[in-house]
Amino acid sequence: MTASQLHMAFGWALMLLGAVSGALIGLGFHRSDWAGGYGSFRRRLMRLGHIAFFGLGILNVLFGLALPLTPQGPAHGVAASAGFIVGGVSMPLCCFLAAWQAPFRHAFVVPVAAILVGIGCVILSWAGS
Repeated sequence: MTASQLHMAFGWALMLLGAVSGALIGLGFHRSDWAGGYGSFRRRLMRLGHIAFFGLGILNVLFGLALPLTPQGPAHGVAASAGFIVGGVSMPLCCFLAAWQAPFRHAFVVPVAAILVGIGCVILSWAGS
C-alpha cells in the first residue's frame, strides 16, 4: 500500500467513524438535559470529537490525493504523514476523553502539534521546491 492509498483509506475510515459517532451521540440529542445540556462543556466536546473525525478524515483524503503531486523529500513526506495520522487518531480521542474527564483537555497539545507538523511539512516541501 502506498502512502497515498494509506491516507485515502485512513481518511475514509475517519469519516465512517464520524458518521457512527454522530449516530451514537445523536441518540440523546432530543433531550435538552442530555450530557449536561446543549451548552455544557461535555456536550460541546462530544460534538467537537464527532466533527474532528470528519475534518481530519477530509484532511487525510486531501493529503492522499496531493501526495503524488507534492515535491516532498523523504523527511518532509514521512513527517507530514505521521503528523496527519497521529492528529487524526488523537484529536477525536482527546475530545471524547475530555468530555468524559475534563483534565484530559491538557492532552490537546498532542493532536494540535501533530497537525501543525503535518501542515508545516507540506508547506515547507512546496516552499523548498
